[in-house]
Amino acid sequence: MSIPYILRSYDKLLRLPFGRQIFSIYAARKAPYFRTIRPLVQKLEAGHCEIALKKRRSVQNHIGTVHVIAVANGLEMAMGFLAEATIPRHLRWIPKGMELTYPAKADTDLICEALSDPADWVPGNLPIKVIARRRDGTAVVEGVINLWISEKPKR
Repeated sequence: MSIPYILRSYDKLLRLPFGRQIFSIYAARKAPYFRTIRPLVQKLEAGHCEIALKKRRSVQNHIGTVHVIAVANGLEMAMGFLAEATIPRHLRWIPKGMELTYPAKADTDLICEALSDPADWVPGNLPIKVIARRRDGTAVVEGVINLWISEKPKR
């Protein structure tokens, strides 16, 4: 099985000084709304992605915590990268919906994480577990992003 392009790019850039930052900037440019959170891809492998999100004024709400929409943006980015790093070549994916709960305040920098089992990537509905944690490990947002997995059309 060939290695997905996103993993090849990530592994290649990690060998460079500031490679993680370069990859994160490049990746965020592919979907401009990701730039608003200034993500840093901390970990990327099949079935797992972690995105660091700094608590900055531009992503805070009126009470000084990270706004849940900024957190959801980080979780969606983590899910998308996980999907590109995990999905078999003959399949494609599209998000169908997101269900999130907010169990605690997001009052520090965050890690936005997406998790799945690579064996689950078959046609049909696929729930991807997502969770955002504070520095102390407390979950501030958790939930599921549902994907629809289908066969790529024959060319």
